[in-house]
Amino acid sequence: MTSTGKTPTYGLTHIAVAVKDLSKTKNFYQTVFDMEIMYEEADFIQLSTPGSHDILVFEKNGNANGESGGIKHFGFRLRKPEDISVMEKKILNAGGQIVHKGEFAPGSPYIFFKDPDGYEIEIWYELVP
Repeated sequence: MTSTGKTPTYGLTHIAVAVKDLSKTKNFYQTVFDMEIMYEEADFIQLSTPGSHDILVFEKNGNANGESGGIKHFGFRLRKPEDISVMEKKILNAGGQIVHKGEFAPGSPYIFFKDPDGYEIEIWYELVP
């Protein structure tokens, strides 16, 4: 810890997951999250979310099955709660499978859905003090 009590990092900024089809995965995440390509090679792609420091790395692995060895899901926090309906449409248009949706508390909507490889993802709004 630094003298200010804050970590000198940006926090968790990327996660790498195994996928079967890089092209299908790239199209899905670009459709749902408007992600941009940072690096693209034959066996991996790095995508970033516009206006953010987060990165998703997808590595080609023909045995990918959406099971993540202990990680239940990963999530994206909305900037505005009313955008949950926009995101739901984007998920469905991209071929995502909605698993569950609702509100954690009044005004805090969420959607859990699966991507093309079966990974579970959460989109939610949370008022952070």
